[in-house]
Amino acid sequence: MTREEKATVIEDLTAQLADNSTIYLADISGLDAVATSALRRACFKANIKLAVVKNTLLAKAMEASEKEFGELPEILKGNTSLMFSETSNGPAKLIKSFRKKSDKPLLKGAFVEEAIYVGDENLDTLVNIKSKEEMIGEIIALLQSPAKNVISGLKSGGGKLAGILKTLSEK
Repeated sequence: MTREEKATVIEDLTAQLADNSTIYLADISGLDAVATSALRRACFKANIKLAVVKNTLLAKAMEASEKEFGELPEILKGNTSLMFSETSNGPAKLIKSFRKKSDKPLLKGAFVEEAIYVGDENLDTLVNIKSKEEMIGEIIALLQSPAKNVISGLKSGGGKLAGILKTLSEK
């Protein structure tokens, strides 16, 4: 690979790092062709972009990026694959479900909304992270709950002022 080609790859990686707030580093070495194909297919279905990268080029792209990757450049040893996703826990869920059939991929590290996770032991933590959509849904449900109680209280009061006041005072 020529210097120009390397520079182009580094620029592309830097742009991808800048465009994504959820970046996972995984080790998929040792997967045979069938398993690798199945992993790529699962990533495609889950809207996760999977790319195998050279560690030195990724380290240079991380260095050129405006984001702070903390310890992640230090774990760039051996086989490294990048997983980009719009949902923060999507790649973790995919890795966990894929490992029911295989011992790979291993989670090397993750950059999720500026938080850094290093090591495979963080997989369960990453699986349990709620996406923005899930958090918004929970907040809306919590906000709707008191309103639903008042409305049901008004309906159960029989429409009479005394019944409504009694129901509201009980709530």
